[in-house]
Amino acid sequence: MLLDSGPPREGFAWFAKAAVQGHLMALNMLGRCYDLGWGIAIDKRRAAECFRVAAERGFEWGMYNYATSLTLGEGVREDKAAALGWFEKAAAMGNAKAANYIGSFHEDGWVVAKDMAKAADCYARAAEGGDFRGAFNHARMLAEAGRIEEARGWIARSLKAATPEFAEKVRAFLAASPWPELRTC
Repeated sequence: MLLDSGPPREGFAWFAKAAVQGHLMALNMLGRCYDLGWGIAIDKRRAAECFRVAAERGFEWGMYNYATSLTLGEGVREDKAAALGWFEKAAAMGNAKAANYIGSFHEDGWVVAKDMAKAADCYARAAEGGDFRGAFNHARMLAEAGRIEEARGWIARSLKAATPEFAEKVRAFLAASPWPELRTC
């Protein structure tokens, strides 16, 4: 069911037309519409299906979004092993957000052995690729290693690019962190 009129509904309609013609970015964006309720009712199953098709056709953002669906079990059965494979494919294509997620897999030991060095490397690649979450995670790892001034720089980059919600989480983390010198970032 389409929502009332206006730009979200029109956007959804245009994405649908382009997706039918095989445009992979449009197919991925159609998935985002279903995922977030942009111009259409939220339907996580349809979102995941759009992402899966875009991923299988080689679209890196489709890979990232499908992997996220698999990780969270949204619209599909949770499958972290398959998710990691899709994140790795997207990261190999330069997707910084995927590199950050791979870091989380290694930091938390999801379907791989916990490996903080691998996590730190992934977070560094994500940060250097422009992902604000990656920049924050890279900063955390630098702070853990005692490299506070470098951490400050990456926190500043993270906060500059972050969504307001994520920036609030970063500030809360810093307020409770063992590094008082980072609390003023």
